[in-house]
Amino acid sequence: MTDQGNNNQNISGNPFAALFSSLADAKQFASGQKLQQQTEPPSEDSGESQSESDNSVSDSIEDNDDSVAEISRSFRSRQELCEQLNVNHMIQRIFLITLDNSDPSLRSGNGIPPRCVYLEEMAADLDGQDWLDMDTIEQAIFSRLLLLEPGNHLIYMTSCNVVNLSADRDAGEKRAIPYLYACYQRAKEEVTKVPEKLLSYAVRCKNLTVSNARTVLLTPEIYISQNVYEQLLDLLLESVNRAQIEEVVEFLEEVIAGLLADQEVRSFGEVMVPVFDIFQGRVKDLDLCQLLLYSYLDILVYFSRQKDIAKVLVEHIQPKDPNNGLQYQKTLLGTVLNISCLLKTPGVVESHGFFLNPSRSSPQEMKIQESNIHQFIGQFHDKLHQILKNLLQQSTETRHLLLSWLGSCLQANMGRAKIWVNQMPEIFFQMFASDAFFLNLGAALLKLCQPFCRPRSPKLLTFNPTYCALRDLSEEERRNRNVHARGLDKETCLIPVPPQQTTEFAQSYSLLTENLILTQLTLHLGFHRLHDQMVKMNQSLHRLQGTWREAQLSGGPVAEQLREQFEHLMTVYLSTKAAATQPAMLQNCLNLQASSAALLVQLSLGNQGSEHVPLSFPLPPLQNSLLCYVPEFFAENMGDFFIFLRRFADEVLELSSESLEQVLNFITVYMGNVERMKNPHLRAKLAEVLEAVMPHMESVSPSAPQPIMFQRQRVFCSYCHAPHLAEALITVFVDIEFTGDPHQFEQKFNYRRPMYPILKYMWGEDSYRESIKHLADYASKNLEAMNPPLFLRFLNLLMNDAIFLLDEAIQYLSKIKLLQLERDRGEWEGLAPDARREKESSLQMFGQLARFHNIMSNETIGTLAFLTSEIKGIFVHPFLAERIISMLNYFLQHLVGPKMGALKVKDFSEFDFKPQQLVSDICTIYLNLGSRVKGDS
Repeated sequence: MTDQGNNNQNISGNPFAALFSSLADAKQFASGQKLQQQTEPPSEDSGESQSESDNSVSDSIEDNDDSVAEISRSFRSRQELCEQLNVNHMIQRIFLITLDNSDPSLRSGNGIPPRCVYLEEMAADLDGQDWLDMDTIEQAIFSRLLLLEPGNHLIYMTSCNVVNLSADRDAGEKRAIPYLYACYQRAKEEVTKVPEKLLSYAVRCKNLTVSNARTVLLTPEIYISQNVYEQLLDLLLESVNRAQIEEVVEFLEEVIAGLLADQEVRSFGEVMVPVFDIFQGRVKDLDLCQLLLYSYLDILVYFSRQKDIAKVLVEHIQPKDPNNGLQYQKTLLGTVLNISCLLKTPGVVESHGFFLNPSRSSPQEMKIQESNIHQFIGQFHDKLHQILKNLLQQSTETRHLLLSWLGSCLQANMGRAKIWVNQMPEIFFQMFASDAFFLNLGAALLKLCQPFCRPRSPKLLTFNPTYCALRDLSEEERRNRNVHARGLDKETCLIPVPPQQTTEFAQSYSLLTENLILTQLTLHLGFHRLHDQMVKMNQSLHRLQGTWREAQLSGGPVAEQLREQFEHLMTVYLSTKAAATQPAMLQNCLNLQASSAALLVQLSLGNQGSEHVPLSFPLPPLQNSLLCYVPEFFAENMGDFFIFLRRFADEVLELSSESLEQVLNFITVYMGNVERMKNPHLRAKLAEVLEAVMPHMESVSPSAPQPIMFQRQRVFCSYCHAPHLAEALITVFVDIEFTGDPHQFEQKFNYRRPMYPILKYMWGEDSYRESIKHLADYASKNLEAMNPPLFLRFLNLLMNDAIFLLDEAIQYLSKIKLLQLERDRGEWEGLAPDARREKESSLQMFGQLARFHNIMSNETIGTLAFLTSEIKGIFVHPFLAERIISMLNYFLQHLVGPKMGALKVKDFSEFDFKPQQLVSDICTIYLNLGSRVKGDS
């Protein structure tokens, strides 16, 4: 038997070996003591101690060799022995590494992990030492981290040979960051359960995991074939998926503290930027409805919440070229904002994941898909809001950088609102951020505005519009005064600044002021364009559907081509509609626009106090008004939004009675008041807004669901300023006659189109009807005044329009008849393709114009019919009577005279030509005025 065998046999027979947890531990300690004895020089004291120890052992045990004597001699140090062994076991449990490659059967399983990585080279370097302690642990961890395949160095630590995949995976983890995090977690567990005398060792082990993680991130080039930044992101991703993010955050907070304390090799920013780049590369390929996206967003929420990472993040997203709008979309934050159910590549439907083959899907299926998309959009916007809110709540520097990014982004994308740019898509997509980017950014900013988005919120009155007039500020001034939006001084405001008015700028502007302006500007640049696209797509779909149905009757390949075009456009339309009609976003926008309406009414009243002032008439004169600093896009956004709701999300209006009242106040104050809103086009647009929010009366098919109008009827009918609203409508009807625009003659009919149904509805309500009759009475008493009364000018324009529109309608119908006859006789067959296309285009254009003029003439004459039912005095006054008689006779001659002989009414029903209705209305006017009107009719 070898010396080692004799030694093992003697130790096994030694009763003091029972003091150890296992025979291997006793052997290990004995070897250590022997090594120590060989390396330390003897002294007199040690000699005496040796002698005493030998005598003591010889009294108890007979025939023992040197190893037995060593164990006996160490009996007095058994506490130190146990402590050393426990430290070794603890290190093995935490780091899953060992220097002991002895037979597992010689070890007890108590406190030893089932698998460990055997550090063979280190064990050889230590010349036989097979335990780990505080002096060797740092070298051991470093050696473990350098192993390319630690799984190839696994050994069994116990005699149990059952396959344990979990233990193999944990011990063989070759990724540095996840390995150190797992060690950190095991060290934390040890800290909670080890005896007090081992607590300091456990804490040191925990600290070593942190310091080594810091070293790994600072010197990643040392660790071959490892991307430690990717590992850090994967660690966060796994923790989010397992709902253990807070545990990883605790570990990272300690690592970050270490990184910030030691930035000689790499700055903290240099450590985080590669992580951001990997994050961006992964997120850009994710779709809105992928659950993985929301795990990454949770990570970004953490980044925005951690103050040091947040600062690096907002520094990282600053674009290289701040004047290029598209560059903001290419940043990390811009990449996230660009995720949507809208087409990623405009015009390319093939790779799109939503609303494919819509003509083969039932309405119910498409409704379900839209509802699912809305749920994902809601979650997505919640995350975006949380990210922006966290960043704004960080340090002053972080908030400044984020707001600067927003302000510069909006300035660089101002061209999105230009008409010419939207007509050149190839230029648009190279210069500006996408519709998805702006829609999502607007939704997140809307959520940030909600705390003050209540119509009577006192916070609203802290808004200071002089912010928009500031210009030529240095970067330091922008930081100190909280002014980050740029280029607003070039925007047209509601009224010009009076020459004598001086501007009093604030030393510093509130976050509410910045937030409201940035949000409204974002909606102006984003939502307006999307709304316009949806209207055009809707019109194109109606035309394409009609052409497709006609082609189906004749058959051939053209029908299939038209079907594919229809499918393509319908996919784009449904995706756009789903993105733009998310219920929570619409409600937030409604809250903002109603609050903006209330705010502008307060500004129109000159209220600069801290409480809202009730609206009353007559309005006070303007003195040092702040309206000259409010950009027109505040009012344009409001108009766009309510018109959009009327077209695409009508049900939202029914749920917002308080908001509708604020809108009516705004329209009443501004629509007829050139002193408070100079732009006549904008005031005319408010009539369209009024039509959008009022109860609408158009008939729907029996199979279609009947729209609910209860709340709108209640608000509209009980409106306390009804007389002033009716007067404002008639005022803008008159004012729009002369706008100064070179196309004012053609424009005025488009502007007046929505006014007719409003007048008709008002006439059916007592309060409005009485106010209109009051205007008529005043006019009949002042017909010869130097300034013609409002109602007289209104009637004059109404009659002018009626004559012109009917004449134009009949002329267009005559042109249509000629073209139809040419086509039916086959005269088009011999034409060149270009000439034939020109003829078809002319027929289509004349048809559209005829339809428009027919509708407008019907509405105009119909308005005269119901007005004359109760207003008679001004019509029969000699001042107007002769003109009315001539007009009515002229109409009858055109509608029932020889000119109509060649026109068959049935041929023109598609153009809304209704001569019977016109004749009926004219007869109604005659009957209403009765014998008071004398003439040859």
